[in-house]
Amino acid sequence: MRIEPYQDSQLDTIKSLSLRAWSPVFDSIQNAMDIDVYRSFYPDGWQLSQLSAVESVCTTADMKVWVAIISSLAVGFIAVKLHADSSMGEIYMIAVDPDYQRQGIGAALIEFALNWMKAAGMSIAMVETGGDSGHAPARCTYEKLGFELFPVARYFKKL
Repeated sequence: MRIEPYQDSQLDTIKSLSLRAWSPVFDSIQNAMDIDVYRSFYPDGWQLSQLSAVESVCTTADMKVWVAIISSLAVGFIAVKLHADSSMGEIYMIAVDPDYQRQGIGAALIEFALNWMKAAGMSIAMVETGGDSGHAPARCTYEKLGFELFPVARYFKKL
């Protein structure tokens, strides 16, 4: 596997793999959240929202995106945003194609991003994820790489 900078020609592949990667996550979110709140967040389905979010991340100037490549196939990606004012690098988005999960690709992408953040002068790295069961593999990876949980409570109510 190699990690290389994102190229515009990879957008459709990245969008497609992200939908496959996040499908179980959004199923879990839907089960964990009040259905009316969930539908308010995703009135046209989560897929359209996520496709837009991935495209935005890949085309925004202040994001740095890298792609994991195996045999010339994009199998994962990571997007990082630097917050120079707080000397913090943020892992903004990460996904690995389900056919390639549990092979260390996510961890390799994160370690690559952490090294890049440090070289860019950041002193803190942050990643945010869900507390639902669909995000459990991500939480496990982050913890194995030395991230520590900062408990946050976020409540929603449909009006």
